[in-house]
Amino acid sequence: MKSSSRWIAALFFFFVAFIPLQAQSYDSELQLGVRAYKGARYEQATWHFRKATELDPSQPNAHLYLATALTTQYIPGVESPDNLFLAEQAIEQYQRVLDLGPEPDSKMNCLKGIAYLYLNMKKWEDAKAYYEKASAVDPNDPEPYYSVGVVSWTWCYLPRMEGRAKLSIGPAEHLSSSNAEQKKLCDELRIKNMRTIEEGIDSLNKAIQLRPNYDDAMAYMNLLYREKADLECDNPSLRAQDLRTADEWVDKTLETKRAKARKAIPAQTSPQ
Repeated sequence: MKSSSRWIAALFFFFVAFIPLQAQSYDSELQLGVRAYKGARYEQATWHFRKATELDPSQPNAHLYLATALTTQYIPGVESPDNLFLAEQAIEQYQRVLDLGPEPDSKMNCLKGIAYLYLNMKKWEDAKAYYEKASAVDPNDPEPYYSVGVVSWTWCYLPRMEGRAKLSIGPAEHLSSSNAEQKKLCDELRIKNMRTIEEGIDSLNKAIQLRPNYDDAMAYMNLLYREKADLECDNPSLRAQDLRTADEWVDKTLETKRAKARKAIPAQTSPQ
């Protein structure tokens, strides 16, 4: 009997350990949530942050913390209903912070957070719109401009590659106006993608102006010019020009990376 009682008691305490601690106020729930989040107990943190939002819905911090905890649990690229629900919940909480009129830093975090989630949910137009909103809040932040470039390239690259695959076009072969099927695809993609490509290039230029050693932005400049080149089906000289520009951005990217690597190596002192 004693051993049975001990087993029941142990089992009780085992399950109690997984029950979120009850708190009596907004502040205590928020503190418990922060403590759980720092300990990588994200589900428990989510529970406490959600409780805090219920106790005082007017406080933007709780909504922002809840959005962050939900985003942390979201797995980019996984399209299961549960995972998408996490993203949708996070977007809802970020939006509630925006509705409460937060400070500029919190507003930027929310706009970037929503844009990041839309990007990984492949909602390109929504992602681009929210990165552009972030740029409007802080025009001197290069990262939203860079992210618009990333969205623009991804948005254009995927349908182009799908179209090329359907026509069995090799990776080294450009769309040709002399082939009726390829010309049809090229014309459709030019109408659909060219403006987005140009907007992406413009946005990446702004990012590089603000951060001259932004090698990631330079890499996407190369990719966007290659997107543009493949749509110059009727203009071989313009295509060649775009490819030269793309190659120049490859060289700039590599040189910038080398310069960063050299700075990262501590200066060697000569032996005394």
